[in-house]
Amino acid sequence: MSTLRITLAQLNPTIGDFAGNVGLMREAAQQAATAQAQMVVFPELSLTGYSPGDLLDEPGFIDRAEQALAELLAASRLTPGLAWVVGAPMRRRGPGKALENCLLVLRDGEIVLRYAKQLLPTYNVFDERRHFEPGPDVAKVLRIGDSQVGFLICEDGWNDSGDDYGVNPFSRLADAAPDLVVSINASPSNIGKREQRHALFAAASRRHNLPLVYVNQVGGHDQLVFDGASFAVTPDDGVVFEAARFTEAVDTLQLTDGRFLAADGTALPPVPAAGLPVMEFYRRQIVLGLRDYARRCGFKQAVVGSSGGIDSALTLTLAVEALGADNVVAITMPSRFSSRGSVDDSATLCRNLGIRLYEHPIRDIVSQYETGFAESFGQPLRGLAQENLQARVRGTLLMAYSNSYGHLLLTTGNKSEISVGYCTLYGDTNGGLGLIGDLYKTEVFELCRHLNACAGRELIPNAIIDKEPSAELAPDQRDSDSLPPYPVLDTILKVLIEGARLGSAERQEVEAAHAVLLAQPDGSALVAKVRRLIARNEYKRRQAPPILRLRGRAFGSGRRMPIAAKYD
Repeated sequence: MSTLRITLAQLNPTIGDFAGNVGLMREAAQQAATAQAQMVVFPELSLTGYSPGDLLDEPGFIDRAEQALAELLAASRLTPGLAWVVGAPMRRRGPGKALENCLLVLRDGEIVLRYAKQLLPTYNVFDERRHFEPGPDVAKVLRIGDSQVGFLICEDGWNDSGDDYGVNPFSRLADAAPDLVVSINASPSNIGKREQRHALFAAASRRHNLPLVYVNQVGGHDQLVFDGASFAVTPDDGVVFEAARFTEAVDTLQLTDGRFLAADGTALPPVPAAGLPVMEFYRRQIVLGLRDYARRCGFKQAVVGSSGGIDSALTLTLAVEALGADNVVAITMPSRFSSRGSVDDSATLCRNLGIRLYEHPIRDIVSQYETGFAESFGQPLRGLAQENLQARVRGTLLMAYSNSYGHLLLTTGNKSEISVGYCTLYGDTNGGLGLIGDLYKTEVFELCRHLNACAGRELIPNAIIDKEPSAELAPDQRDSDSLPPYPVLDTILKVLIEGARLGSAERQEVEAAHAVLLAQPDGSALVAKVRRLIARNEYKRRQAPPILRLRGRAFGSGRRMPIAAKYD
C-alpha cells in the first residue's frame, strides 16, 4: 500500500512582504512536519504574493526575492525530508522577458525541481505576459516517498479542453504518468468561480485518471479577493476535500492508493456541490476584501458619509462587520434639500450598528459657494452644477475628516450608478476603496435584506430599504427622474458590461428579459441610451477609487476601455 502525506498550506501572503511571507511559510512547514507530511504545498508566487505587477521591474525587488528564497532554503534544512512546493519569480537567460513564474520544490536546503509556468493569462484582470516568459513545453515530475508527483501552475491546468491555447500542459504531464498532480494557484474569486474550478479540474482528473490537489491563495489584494477554497480531486469521486473559504488554512491529507483520506486515515466528509448562497458570498468577499485592504494599507478605522440611503447604509454595515463598530464613523451632512427622514434614518442605522454618527450641515457652506459664484461670474449657480456642488462639498468634508483623523474613506457607489455616471466626480466618488461598486442596485437591496435576515433583526432599517432612491440634491428629486427603473437598468447593464461572462443561469435570465425589452417600441432606444451613458462616463470610472471585484467583469483592471473613442 502506497501512502503520501500532503499538507495544503492555503496562506494569505502580502505582496512584497518577503519577511512576512517567509514567516508564514516557515510556520506552515513546521505544522506539516509535525503532521509527518512528506510535502507541503504553497500557492502560486507565494514568496512575493500575487500579483506583484510592476514591482517586478523595481530595482532590487528580485534581489530581495532571491534573498527570501535563500532564507526558505535554509529553513527547509530544519524540516528534514519535507518537500516544500513554493511559488516564486525566477531570473532566466536568453531572448524574451527576464523572468519566469516558477514552481520550486525545496528539500533539505536544495532546489530539487524547477518548473516554469507555460500558459500566461492576459485576459480580464491578468497580465502575466507583461513580466514573464512562458516556460518550455515539458512535464516536471519528482519522486516523493513512494509516489511520482507532477506539477502545474494555475493557468496550466485550465486549458485541458484545448480551447484557449495551442499547448496543453495537463495532457503533457499526464503522459509522464505521475501518481498525483499538484497545482499551485492564485485564482481570484468571483461569483461562480468555485463551481467553475471544481467542474474543470474534476473533468481533467477523470480524463487523465489522475488525483489532484489544488492549493489557492487567500486574502484581499487591492480590488481582487482570493477565497482560498483549496481542494483535492479523484477521478472516480470528483472533489473529495475542500479547505475553508475566505480564511487561511493548513490541512494535511494522505493519499493512499489513489484515495484521499484525512490525516488520521479516516474518511473525509462529503463536499457540498453548491457553494455559498450568492448574497452570503458577496458579504464574505467584501468583508475580507476591506479587512485586508485596510490592514495592508495601514488603516484601522473607516469613515463613511451617511445619506440615509441604502448604499451608504449597506457600506456602513459591511464596514462594521469587517473592522468592528468602534472603528467605523458615519457623518451625515444635510443640505436644504435633505429630508428630515434621511437624517433620522441615519441616526437609527448608526444606533443599530453601535457606531458614532456626526452631523455636519452643509447648507451655509453651499450658500457661500453660490453667493461667491454669482458675484465672480455674473450668473447664479443652477441645475446640475448646483447639485454637484453639494456632493463635492460633502466629499471635501469627508476627505478633511480622513486627513485629520487617519480614517479610510469608503465610497458608496453601486455598479448601476457608476456604470451610467450617476455620481459626482470629486464628490461621492472621493475615497480610498469602493465596497459595493460591483453590486448592481437590485443586488444592493437584496444584500441588505440578507444581512437583516442573518442578524435576526432590523439591522438596516426597513425605512431605508423601502424608500424610493434619491440623491436629494434638488427639490423632490428621485433616481427615476434620470434613470429607468433599476430592474430594467440592471438587465441592460448586465448584458452590455458582462455578457458572456455571466453565469449560465443568470445569462439566460437577463438575455430573455433583454429580448423582451428590445421587442418594446422604446426598448432599442433605451438600450442605445444606456450604452452611450456607459461610454461617456468612462472618464469618471478611471478617476474613481478601486472597487472590490465580486462578479465576472468588474470596473478596474478587468475592463480596460478607452476614454477618447467613438462608441456606436
